[in-house]
Amino acid sequence: MPAVKSHLKDLDYSVVQQCMHCGMCLPTCPTYDDTKLERNSPRGRIALMRAVADDRLTITEAFGEEMYFCLGCLACQTACPAGVNYAELFEKARADVEESRVLSSPKRNVIRGLTLNWLFMDLGRLQLLGRLIRFWQEMGFQSLIRKLRLTRVLPKRLQELEAMTPAVCAQFSADLIAPFTPALGSRRHRVAMLTGCAQDLMFSDVNLDTVEVLARQGCDVVTPAHQNCCGSLHAHNGEWDLARILARRNIDQFPPDQFDAIITNAGGCGSHLKHYATLLEDDPAYLERAHAWDRKVKDIHEWLVEIGFTPPKSGPVAAGEEVTVTYHDSCHLCHGQKITNQPRQLLKALPGIKVTELAEANWCCGSAGIYNLTQPEMAGKLLDRKLGHVTATKASVLLSANPGCIAQLRVGLAASKDEAKPDCQHSISIIAEAFRRESKS
Repeated sequence: MPAVKSHLKDLDYSVVQQCMHCGMCLPTCPTYDDTKLERNSPRGRIALMRAVADDRLTITEAFGEEMYFCLGCLACQTACPAGVNYAELFEKARADVEESRVLSSPKRNVIRGLTLNWLFMDLGRLQLLGRLIRFWQEMGFQSLIRKLRLTRVLPKRLQELEAMTPAVCAQFSADLIAPFTPALGSRRHRVAMLTGCAQDLMFSDVNLDTVEVLARQGCDVVTPAHQNCCGSLHAHNGEWDLARILARRNIDQFPPDQFDAIITNAGGCGSHLKHYATLLEDDPAYLERAHAWDRKVKDIHEWLVEIGFTPPKSGPVAAGEEVTVTYHDSCHLCHGQKITNQPRQLLKALPGIKVTELAEANWCCGSAGIYNLTQPEMAGKLLDRKLGHVTATKASVLLSANPGCIAQLRVGLAASKDEAKPDCQHSISIIAEAFRRESKS
């Protein structure tokens, strides 16, 4: 039987041994904070990874479960004084877990096959599922079942999953956004807009808001109707071959030399999108373009600040009024892309906005891609912790810049018994609303 290839063993060994075991990462790790177990810490996980690379440990079920207990929030990467590239180690370790099949089971294989290998490899299929969910919701079946509390007959885990069913938008991005949106006023830049996969189903309105704000800042915006998943879901879950396929598709669809920037408004996607060169380092046909792609990918907040944001003269509320907002940092926008000041800078530039800082703003909310589906207990603890801090701000609007975070926070707010619940939305949407009010005035 041929030996299974090991991504950790093939990795540059200096990356594996870079951890100094100083422990600076420990207070920043949500799982370690909860359990106080060394194996649940970044330092402990890196020690396990190094043992695999040194042939002192084989890939086991316990190793696989530990790698998937990690949120992948990358807070440890921000805290690390040695600059350990935990994101690369984490993804390589999960790839080893998948290729060794130590977590394989009929149920798990079917779920991964239907989602990663089939559904998210063709967004036409994902949109079809979205239309079915939307039909279910628009016909009132979901609300009726919830009102009659018929979900009580389901196992507890299915009840939890039903409560997390996303509200699917009435129209997808292609229905709302023209393939080409000209700049309003003088043209300064030509950009591409990535509409995403889950983002397109649940937050196509946010994509429209993003395009409108870009146009008002002098950008011609190219938004093709039929796009691909960025591949972050695949890379973070050990499916590197599928992630590479999607990276090539995106580079082919959006040649980086044709745009001043390639815009994303999803923090988790953006962190992955900026590392296509690492993903395709063994592909000479794409490597040069991948490096160019990485340079061109910009988070919407990052890009607006970079080009010199011109704020609207009106705020998102009526003249003379003020709205208090608070901002939750998406882990991969904050720790993965190092973008923290730009969203706050844009919000503070809006008239009628009072920004109240959120305690532990960069502490994970528990969404973490699909972590809230695979590790519901830990995800629930993190969500409760986050919402406790949100309540303390007394803000009427809770903002974030990642679809997974917004969906997770909305589920928590819907279940909360607090009477004063903030409206949760994407930070770019409140900026777009301010520009619309300016146009009407």
